[in-house]
Parts: sequence; structure tokens; C-alpha cells
Amino acid sequence: MGRVVVPLPDRDFDVTEVAVPWRVLTDAGHEVVFATQRGGQAPEADPRLLTGVLFGQLGAEEEPKEFYRSMTGDPGYRAPLRWAELKPADFAGLVLPGGHAPGMRQYLGAEELQRVVAEFWGLGRPVGAICHGPIVLARTLDPATGNSVLNGRTSTCLPKYLERTAYYLTAWRLGRYYRTYPAYVQDEVTAALGPAGRFVRGPRSTKRDTRQDSGPAFVVRDGNYLSARWPGDAYTFAAQFEGMLGENW
Repeated sequence: MGRVVVPLPDRDFDVTEVAVPWRVLTDAGHEVVFATQRGGQAPEADPRLLTGVLFGQLGAEEEPKEFYRSMTGDPGYRAPLRWAELKPADFAGLVLPGGHAPGMRQYLGAEELQRVVAEFWGLGRPVGAICHGPIVLARTLDPATGNSVLNGRTSTCLPKYLERTAYYLTAWRLGRYYRTYPAYVQDEVTAALGPAGRFVRGPRSTKRDTRQDSGPAFVVRDGNYLSARWPGDAYTFAAQFEGMLGENW
């Protein structure tokens, strides 16, 4: 079994996109290692996703919330490593979760983390990114070419229609809570793919997958790279990523 590193911000990451892969990977016998910018102190998920974004709705489902509560007791979660001390060769896989609340900017725009990600990407080992997670890859430059590591690849990410709909439904109460940056995630990722790359939106749907039902999910694999759209894909994303770890890289 392998070690998988999951970088996180200090706060505001998506409950489902972290807790579900943690549960699936640890149940399969893998070690999940967490890392934050400063290390040593447990990060915190977006609290609205635990209580409900608006009138108790739009938050995480009950099972991922239970996984999150279990995860917060994991010693590796309570004492994460620092991004700067990560040695990519020590890990079999890298998972880049998402989230949209303001605290995510610490992680999505960190050049310090991008340097680590670029080194890991160069190893050719499995990399998974979900929702806003592909932004980290879009902003990570290949030192050999100066282009994004996603240049020429095939990817999905949070679709524009989902980001826009969530914003329109909640802006009257929560302002730009659902708009992490002025540019939509889809637009930034698509630009990073370049003319030789391909963005795949997937079907329009707001149904979520479960451990027993992958029907609603949509994930895209391109070699060692696996991407997914939103928390509703998390179980299938995690299961497919776990399968990639078993391949001979």
C-alpha cells in the first residue's frame, strides 16, 4: 500500500472532497498524509458545509460529514506536515481537493505549493484533482517548458454552470461566497490546457454519487491524471484514484 499526500489550506476546504477520499483510501490500506502551509496544526473545513450553506441546505451529505468527524481524530490530520518539507518521491499519489470559500486562496494560489506539485508531477505518479483542485495544476508551471503542467492534457473541473448557479442562488445573502476568483474555474483551467488540450464538462446534473452508486458521477482520466467536477463525484473519484495507485507506475 502507498502513501498519498493531500495538501490543504488552514481553513475552508470542502468537507466531502477531503473526507471521502480519506475514507476510501484509508479503508483500502493506504496512508493519507496531510500538509498545510505552516504544518503542525489541524486545518478546518468550510464550516458552512457542516451546518448548511443557506437555511440548512447546500452543505455536505451526512455520510461525508461523519467521515470528516472521524478524520479529525486521525493523528496525521491533527499534526500535518508543512508544504515546504514535503519530498514528492516519498509518496505514491497526490490528491488536490477543492473548496470555494475565501480561505481556499491560501492554497490555490501558493507558489510554495506549486513548486512541490511541479516536482511531483514530473515523477509521473498518480495525481487527482477535484472541483477547484485543478486550479493548483493550472497555475503550476512545468520548469522545462514554462507552460502549465496541464498544457495539452484532458481535464474536467468545477463547471461554469454549477459555479454560476450556486452564486446566483446565494449572492443575496452570502455575497461572493461561491465566487472564489473573478474568473470562473472552468475558464482558468481551459486556458491552462492550451490549444492541444481538451476540457470536458460532463453532463448537467446536481445528483451526487455514493459508495454504492457511481451513476451520477463524472470523472476524467488522462494517463496519470484524474479529475472530477464537484463533491457529487467524490466517491467515484476516490475509488478510481485508489485503483490507479495499484497500477505499476
